[in-house]
Amino acid sequence: MYYVVTIATFATMVLALVRAVLGPTLYDRVLAVNMFGTKTVLLLAVIAFLFGRADFLDLALAYALINFIGVLAVLEFFRNRNLRREAEAEAAAGSDSEL
Repeated sequence: MYYVVTIATFATMVLALVRAVLGPTLYDRVLAVNMFGTKTVLLLAVIAFLFGRADFLDLALAYALINFIGVLAVLEFFRNRNLRREAEAEAAAGSDSEL
């Protein structure tokens, strides 16, 4: 039964990678990468149970924290980049209208 869960998790991970590559917007891609990270944590937990290795759960928790903070950092980076581009566009439009 747990092998079926492992195979299903791998299948959803592949689908998340497909969405990350084909996503029409940046936010679709970030969401897909976040989902891939979440599925990786689930896979680590299932593998820990299958092999009786409780130390894999520590790795899963650490990876979950890294995934969460990484997604927040990427979203903040792109938000700041968009805000900077909008400010530059407004400054350029303002200098063009003064001429």
